[in-house]
Amino acid sequence: MGQYLPRIYDKILKEKLQLFGAVLIMGPKSCGKSTTACQLAKSTLELQNPMTRENNLEIAKSRPDFLLEGKKPRLIDEWQDAPSIWDAIRYDVDKTGLKNQYILTGSVTPREDEPRHTGTGRIIRILMRPMSLYESNDSTGEVSLKSLFENIKDIKGITNKEYEDIAYLCARGGWPGSLNVSKEGAISIARDYLESLIANDIKTVDNVDRNPNRLRNVLRSLARNTCTTASLETIKDDTIYNDDKISTKTISDYINALSKLYVIDDVEAWCPKLRSKTIIRTSSKRCFIDPSIAVAALRATDKDLLKDFKTFGFIFESLCMRDLKIYAAALDGDVFFYRDKTDLECDAIIHLKDGRWGAVEIKLGGEDAIEEAAENLKKLANIVDIEEMHEPSFLMVLTAGKYSYRRQDGIYVVSIATLKD
Repeated sequence: MGQYLPRIYDKILKEKLQLFGAVLIMGPKSCGKSTTACQLAKSTLELQNPMTRENNLEIAKSRPDFLLEGKKPRLIDEWQDAPSIWDAIRYDVDKTGLKNQYILTGSVTPREDEPRHTGTGRIIRILMRPMSLYESNDSTGEVSLKSLFENIKDIKGITNKEYEDIAYLCARGGWPGSLNVSKEGAISIARDYLESLIANDIKTVDNVDRNPNRLRNVLRSLARNTCTTASLETIKDDTIYNDDKISTKTISDYINALSKLYVIDDVEAWCPKLRSKTIIRTSSKRCFIDPSIAVAALRATDKDLLKDFKTFGFIFESLCMRDLKIYAAALDGDVFFYRDKTDLECDAIIHLKDGRWGAVEIKLGGEDAIEEAAENLKKLANIVDIEEMHEPSFLMVLTAGKYSYRRQDGIYVVSIATLKD
């Protein structure tokens, strides 16, 4: 095992353990959940270890409490393989009243027919995503999202990343296992991840066999429509060329299964109070949890993205969404998007629990595109009812460019490769 690269979730996990008896880390396979949990755990139960799996699963059926013995906090890795352990942990935390007792990891949402208590008040859930550019040492971190919420008056940042590098980072993704290999190897890791999902992982959701080619077609359509509000009908129309028998019901089933594997990470619509009577559209924006999944589903490479800047733009937005969600989580915030019936849009709204918010437009770069994005941000800020909400803490254009700075009108232009939490 190589040197551990600190994760933003290290701090989040530590803070949650001080408040709750158990923390469940959810997220896709290979995003680093177990490795991060091991930094704080003092004992570990690996339910997928082939040497002990059968014995542990048998014990879990009758005496799951036996599996909880060990130094605390105790890590239960891939807990969903023994669902009965959930109630055992919930009961133990309830009985002792102690904090910092258990860390659970899970790559699959457990089946709904598995009986278990919700764990509310005892077990807190956090969603862990693949690494952001700052965590993988691909961002300089000169611009802090936290500082923007604190109304910093000026920023300065510069990166040596070119468009070619950003395209590669989209194709590579944030998988920890892809960091110390060749470029070709890193891109193949994302493809292998997708193939494993299609061939094996999708069945673990509910033991239902799904058509691999049909799943590939759905994934490819989702990739073509990433970071859009494409409806099921749109996905169907896009897929029907390769599969004229597919229905919206089937597509919905496949998307639901992908969500349970934490492959899908949609962005919900933001619904502020407005001065105008404009109707807000509430459809979610379709996103993968990592841009490399979209690139792999398209059977593309970084070089392909550079030949198609329209597709590159959507994939780049997916990368930015991933990073913004990670950085926002560190600030106890969420990421939304805005669109109303007049088609006024804003790619990302970062809304903190204390009411502060910032608006972000995402553009690959170019002066005209940045200027258009800045005008769009001003329109949005002008219609939000500031009597009911905080004024925006910041307006930002997030780019793939080299420089980060504050414009004379106060709008920040920030390179994604200089941003951190």
